[in-house]
Formats: sequence, C-alpha cells, structure tokens
Amino acid sequence: MKKLLLGTALLASPAFAEGELKVYHWFEYIPQELVDKFEAETGIDVTIDTYDSNESMLASLKAGKLGQYDVAVPADFMVGIMAADGMLDSFTPEEMPNLGNIAPQWLDVPFDAGRKHSIPYQWGTTSFSVNRDVYQGDISSLATIFAPPPELQGKINVLDSQNEVLILGSLYLGIPQCTQDRAQLQALNDMLLAAKPNWASFGSDIAKDVLVSGDAAAGMIYNGFSAKARAEGANVEYVYPTEGHVVWMDNVVLLKDAPNRDNALKFMNFLLDPENAAAVTNYAAYTSGVVGVEPFLDEAIKTSPENNPPEGITPGVFAQACDEETQKLYDAIWTNLKK
Repeated sequence: MKKLLLGTALLASPAFAEGELKVYHWFEYIPQELVDKFEAETGIDVTIDTYDSNESMLASLKAGKLGQYDVAVPADFMVGIMAADGMLDSFTPEEMPNLGNIAPQWLDVPFDAGRKHSIPYQWGTTSFSVNRDVYQGDISSLATIFAPPPELQGKINVLDSQNEVLILGSLYLGIPQCTQDRAQLQALNDMLLAAKPNWASFGSDIAKDVLVSGDAAAGMIYNGFSAKARAEGANVEYVYPTEGHVVWMDNVVLLKDAPNRDNALKFMNFLLDPENAAAVTNYAAYTSGVVGVEPFLDEAIKTSPENNPPEGITPGVFAQACDEETQKLYDAIWTNLKK
C-alpha cells in the first residue's frame, strides 16, 4: 500500500494499521508485482533501497544504516561476516512457519547453521558471456576476460564486485582463495593490472544492459542477467569456464535492531511460499532455494542454458570469508586495480 493522507476513521481500520517494512536489496532483483501482492495481503507499506555489491551494502550498514532497515539480501559468505560482526537478529522456527519449504541442501548451511538469521532467496553463478556476433572463437577459458583476443579487447565489462573479480582471477591462475602466499598474491595483482587496459568498464548494475546495447561485446555477469540479455535480443553465450566459476546464494537476513521486526518476519515467510519464490525466479532468472516451485516456473526459465549447464563442467566454488589480515591483502589488490 502506498502512503496516503488518511482521515482518523481510516487510520483506525486494520487494513491501514500494519505499518512499514524497509528493505535493503540488490538492484533489479524483485518483481514489483510481488511487492504489490505482499502489500495487498498484509497492509504493510514496503520501501526498497538498492545496492550493487555485497561490499557496498556492508559498508553502508556499518556507516550508520544498521537500524534503518529491517532486512537485507547478502550473499552466502557475507551472511557469515555480518553474523560474526553482530549485525543480524535471529528468529525461531515458530516465527517462520514456512521454514519447512526450504530445500534440504539449503537448510543447514555453513554460513548460517540451522537457518537462525536468514532464509534462501535465489542462487546462481557468476562467470562471463560473449556476444557471438562479435566473436566466434573459443570462449571456454577465463582467458577470454583476462587475456582476451583482439576482437574483444576494449569491449569488456567487468563486475564492480571485489569478491567475484578476485575469485575468478584466482581460478584463472590456479590460486586458492584466501592465500597468504605473497608470490601468488603478486601474480594475481600483476595479472589483473595487465588485463585492465583490455576492459572498457567496471559495472555490476550495467552488466546486462551493455551487452544488450552493444556497448560491450563480452563481460563478467551473473547467469540470470545473461539470460535476461539473451531474452532481450543479444546473441550472447554464457560460459562455464574450464577453470571453474563462482557459485553463490543470496539470502534474506533479519537485521539487528530492525525497526519493524514483525513485518520483516512476515515478509521473509511470504518469500518462502513456493508460488512467491517462483515469481522471483521467473523475474530474475536464477534458481530458488524453495521446494515446490516447479509448477509455477515459466518454461523459458526451466530450459534456459544459463540454469542448465552441460555435463562435465568444472565445478563452481563458493566464496570463502578470509581472516581479517588476509582480507587486507585482497583489499589492497582491489584498491590498486580500481585506481
């Protein structure tokens, strides 16, 4: 429900007495129709502010926005970081009746054992896509991004996401995550700096649009964004590279000092309904962590190549949360890259 100036009689009506919900969310990641449905069913007025990376979300909350929002939508590794920093509230199974709808493999996860702070939202992969009208050559390796052929040089968009860029770079070089080996870190730094002149832009929120517009011929991208670009007419192919790719799960978390805690729990429970979870999947083109969504999924989503990788691919990896000292080394590499 949208904010209106209401008379005293209307304000007393239960339909207008449910208050607010303040959501901190990724860009272009929830259908407005689903928000409207939640508002209509509950009488809760939803406000959504957006961010474009896990790191920017964390920085904003630490800079004073914690206590202003009820829920946020961090990736798996970030849930663990936020919990360790005391930024999350917890809930009980009794407060989340639809908790049983979570798919078994996503219920007891390392970053939130037993699901006390979070629920699954969507999961997917991060890799890269190439416009096959521009380049028809071999694109099986991450070298397509980090040591691109002449046809793609100067035409590549890279995600403005420290975690994913550095993981993909590490996979390309065969370096483990959270390494403290100075030679390996130097090699990663040098490789990225050598690759940078071949890139046209850094941008996460533009990753789909630049492929559709032709402003980029290739780019790091989330698999759902690649599916959307293809649906909008771009002749792009999403790649599961020989070196591996990033796997992630975004989760809705209950934030510490949420101003509207009860409404946050209603929203989280609402998202665990299979029909509502499927609505997010149909919009975002990723995969739900909820059982029973299949009857509600669009056929294009069920059959998309982005969500149905070929057999025999190199497995993907989840992000690891490095210890504080190691993280500083990676932060320095990213800062150097973005100069």
